[in-house]
Amino acid sequence: MRSPTAGQGPEAPDATVVVIVYNDAGRLPRAVASVRRQTHANIEIVISDDHSTDATPEVARRLAAEDPRILHLRLDRNSGGCSVPRNRALEIARAPYVMFLDSDDELPPNAVELLLAAHGEQDVDFVMGAVERVRADTGNRGRWMPHLVAERRTVHGIDAEPRLFFEHLATSKMYARAFLDRHGLRFPEGIHYEDQLFTAQAYCLARAFTVVPEPVYRWYIAPHASADTASISNQRHKLDNVRDRVRVQRLVDDFLTESGHGGLHEEKDYKFLKHDFRMYAGDLPDRDEEWLTEFAEIVNPYLATLTPGAYARLPRPERVVLQLVRELRLADARLAARGLGHGVGPRTVVTDEDGRTYWGDRVPDSEWARRELDLSELAPDTCPFPYALLRHEVTEIAPGPGASVDLAIRTYDPALRLPVGPQAATLLLSPGRRRMTVPFRLSPVGPGVYEGHVHVDLAAAPIPLHGFDGARHPVLRLKHQGTYHRGVLLAPETAFRPLTARVEYHSGAAPHQVTVEPEERGTGRLQVRWRPSGVTARVVRPVVRRMDRPRVRRAARLLASALR
Repeated sequence: MRSPTAGQGPEAPDATVVVIVYNDAGRLPRAVASVRRQTHANIEIVISDDHSTDATPEVARRLAAEDPRILHLRLDRNSGGCSVPRNRALEIARAPYVMFLDSDDELPPNAVELLLAAHGEQDVDFVMGAVERVRADTGNRGRWMPHLVAERRTVHGIDAEPRLFFEHLATSKMYARAFLDRHGLRFPEGIHYEDQLFTAQAYCLARAFTVVPEPVYRWYIAPHASADTASISNQRHKLDNVRDRVRVQRLVDDFLTESGHGGLHEEKDYKFLKHDFRMYAGDLPDRDEEWLTEFAEIVNPYLATLTPGAYARLPRPERVVLQLVRELRLADARLAARGLGHGVGPRTVVTDEDGRTYWGDRVPDSEWARRELDLSELAPDTCPFPYALLRHEVTEIAPGPGASVDLAIRTYDPALRLPVGPQAATLLLSPGRRRMTVPFRLSPVGPGVYEGHVHVDLAAAPIPLHGFDGARHPVLRLKHQGTYHRGVLLAPETAFRPLTARVEYHSGAAPHQVTVEPEERGTGRLQVRWRPSGVTARVVRPVVRRMDRPRVRRAARLLASALR
């Protein structure tokens, strides 16, 4: 281990990369390796260990012994967050530019080179780039807030582009050390979501910053991680997590006012409602009454301080959930949050004496509540049928013979758009390019309420020859006057154990493990998940994915037959 007070060496580094870690001995080498592989080699790597109790210190010492660019800093006690290890590393960092990396993530090979080059082109206070998100369980990749970093540009003050508040990650940026020191900019200690305050301050204090569209950070998402290893953003079930998020927002508000950026309050409020609160809203269907009550006690005082203009910019379904939470109609809030973002209607609507239509079964009392719960703009009784406010719920689910399931379905038509009488319905499921269609009948059981049963044989699903590894959400289709309405199917409100079967296909496709389950950490949709299994899956799928040609597909079919 090289001491923090050791000599600076023959050449000062151009950039310092701070890698923070706590009890992550398994992933730390991967993170550090991504920094050691940087195309710009003249860098300093500070491993800042927040007093780990596992093998992290030994791993860090070994890494430091392998590369003279690495410095191992171990904190005397655990801080419980990201701020302290970052701040302590800044105290010893030697380079004029600095960036931050978490031990469970990586840097793309040319990240430092790209960011340093942008700093060299113009005198800016920091440079930010794209973030690549990788699902740790599936390997699927995407971009974080891609629309915000799609174009290379230099922004002269956050007032020119306040939408960048949505990109609040501290790790996607390389900062000029002189800028941080000039403003005494450090991470707030003793609180989670420290990135949000630090980044808001950086945006507001910077004279200019550059945006580059290339990926400069690789963020690994582990949605199914255990409670003790889940990231802060995946611990939304903890009420202290809610408290910290609200507390940080208040600190941001105070900073905006004190720094003369009060005009940005609506932009920041909109970001909180559209991003931060929206994540909790998606979880509401899975929360019990006790949790919802305390959640409302935490967020409602803060929601009351936000600008009306921020609320007005939200889609109507999100405003409905917010208002129901504010009115402490928590069971209704849970109901409204199921299917949020997927065009799911309410179970019931009510109309006042002026002909205005509201979400739920009663006319709201206050003027503000009437405005937020008013669905009249959606024209529920006259809008084109494809946009009708319908709601499809699975009320019961049971395993059938073989690899099949039986679903009891209830459809709500609160605006009475469907004709009186039984309805011909179709369940749609598409695990590949081809679509599986299962017709069934919905019968009226009350005004605007229909029920039916559908038998789904999963072995009949049109799986591609090279297999399918992923999840799909069944859709229910209805036809009226020559047009179709397609709506998602919500999983049962009561918890059920996932139903899993191994399915053999006659088409030559690999056997698959197929699971019917509620959407994990989503908005309550029913989900069907496929995962290839067996020798055929290992041999055939990699070949066909690389070369999806007719000749290769024929060869794969023959190989699959031989392996059986």
